[in-house]
Amino acid sequence: MKNYIVTALLLMSSLITGAQQEKVYQLKSPDGSISVDVETGARIQWSVYCDGRQIIEPSAMALQLQNGEVLGEKTKVQSARTTGINSSFTAVNYRRNVVKDLCNQLTITCKGGYGIIFRAYDDAVAYRFFTQRKGEVIIVNEAANFNFSSDHQAFIPIQWDYRGGQLFNSSFEALYREINLSQFPKDSLAFLPVLVDVGQGMKAEILEADLEDYPGMYLDLNSTGKGFKGVFAPYPLETKLGGYNNINVIPVRSAEYIAKTTGNRNYPWRAVVISRSDKDLLNCDIVQKLASPSRIADISWIKTGQVAWDWWNDWNISHVDFRAGINTPTYKYYIDFASSNKIPYVILDAGWTDESDLTKPVPEIDLEELVAYGKQKNVGLILWASWHAVTWQKAKAFPFFENQGIKGLKIDFIDRDDQLAVASLYEIAKEAAAHHLLVDYHGVFKPTGLQRTFPNVVGFEGVKGMENVKWADEDVPRYDVTLPFIRNLAGPMDYTPGAMRNVTQANFKPSNSMPMSKGTRVHQMAMYVVFEVPLQMLSDNPTVYMKEQECTDFITKIPTTFDETIPLDGKVAEYVSVARKKGDTWFVGAMTNWNPRELTIDFSFLPEGNYQAEIFRDGVNADRDATDYKKEVIQIKSGDKLAVKLMNGGGWVARIVKE
Repeated sequence: MKNYIVTALLLMSSLITGAQQEKVYQLKSPDGSISVDVETGARIQWSVYCDGRQIIEPSAMALQLQNGEVLGEKTKVQSARTTGINSSFTAVNYRRNVVKDLCNQLTITCKGGYGIIFRAYDDAVAYRFFTQRKGEVIIVNEAANFNFSSDHQAFIPIQWDYRGGQLFNSSFEALYREINLSQFPKDSLAFLPVLVDVGQGMKAEILEADLEDYPGMYLDLNSTGKGFKGVFAPYPLETKLGGYNNINVIPVRSAEYIAKTTGNRNYPWRAVVISRSDKDLLNCDIVQKLASPSRIADISWIKTGQVAWDWWNDWNISHVDFRAGINTPTYKYYIDFASSNKIPYVILDAGWTDESDLTKPVPEIDLEELVAYGKQKNVGLILWASWHAVTWQKAKAFPFFENQGIKGLKIDFIDRDDQLAVASLYEIAKEAAAHHLLVDYHGVFKPTGLQRTFPNVVGFEGVKGMENVKWADEDVPRYDVTLPFIRNLAGPMDYTPGAMRNVTQANFKPSNSMPMSKGTRVHQMAMYVVFEVPLQMLSDNPTVYMKEQECTDFITKIPTTFDETIPLDGKVAEYVSVARKKGDTWFVGAMTNWNPRELTIDFSFLPEGNYQAEIFRDGVNADRDATDYKKEVIQIKSGDKLAVKLMNGGGWVARIVKE
């Protein structure tokens, strides 16, 4: 009997202790509309609410260490502190010149030298782990879950193009599969961002930020059948060359862990943006806010702008007295075109140099002569290079490029986001900045804030850009009006617009040397306002642009960064309309999918006064000849409303100046 009583007392004591350890902390956004509930005890879970609706059901998070510890299970909270953040910073290469960072933050510190930071914004929530340990830690896996309340429909980019046949080697290019969560294909992974329609007009978008010295997060369906779990590339131990043209660096042996890192650090943010209307997604700064601040003291040398690009048009200029191709006369022609149209850069894409030595151009290219010619014409040169070549030649090549007067690099075929690949991008950006070189990362995963930390990074691909229409027959106009709501939320995207050979779906055919775009001429022109790309390409060839000088003149007046952005209207995968300001000039762009539609442009965003609007709209026959457009100049004032008709795959664009 005594033993029974003792056992019962011990059991009761254990239950009481356990109950004391189980605790729920709540964090609210500054306006109180979004809240996060954090459960601690047996495991750490978060739940997210917006306007009283549960968006994310209890979802566990943890870091599993190689020594057997699981940070986030059997937690003993040492302290929990809530603070407010109300600051701002100057944005570089972005949609506005100043970003306001306003949120509430909960920091939970646990026994065992670790903790989690939660943030609640008026339009987003986020969390990140931190560890405070000496020496090195090895992360076997991270549990990151996003459990939704129902089997919602989602927009999911499924990884498919496996470079070298390896699951975690990808071009990060895919159209969005519009499917329910439960329909997520087996044996597949999605790359971020992913958008979930949670009903009643609300959307939830999953992103990550401040990804440094850590692998990127993919998503897979978790055991709930209506939620996601994070999946991470293993740490590479051995690599070989393979993939495209044998220039991809392919891991062939990997460790049974995802990261080996310092024990005293912050880990990447896992974020969910919540919108009450689709157009709100066009103006969210969450990745910039969560990224590490700039590490470049002097950014005055960083100049964004447009670029005359050679590869998409296959160097196919005409009406010249030399053989067009990868040679000095051709690039002088590109420089002449750029100069006459006030385009600050020309890019020399793949083929200008031997991969074995980036400092030695092919015999047909006189790099020194081209740099001097460009300087005379006020045009800078940007050079293409593979990631593989850059990683082992940068110590020699970067000083050489700086001394030559090269302005930047387009670094291609990264096609990985394991820990070593991610760390490499930060290292390259840092070293490039030391030599005053811009960086455009191509063949790369989505941006996660690197462009704030190193503002010399002025471009990211991580998108199924227009280059794909050289060979693929896909529903591009629908993709075009999906990207601004999803991919652009992560940061700049190098989509490469500007096609002058515009066709309807019925008239499309793939072509390498005479490539065309789906949708109307003005659909292409509107991309220069709608898409966010600090280093924006003019993808067609100079000969064609000079034949279409009226459109070219308008395109080259559009800046690549802006002081202010105002979303006007939009529905994911259907249509988009946005206004942006640079100085005293406003730019408005609108685009639709293959469905023709009428929109109303409300000019209430304009300050008081009278304005002149230079407008390009779809021609009345653009549904038959997609190159058909109409230019007009009208007078408008604040508060005016204008009915706009968009044809199949159409667009509308305006430049507005005060009289």
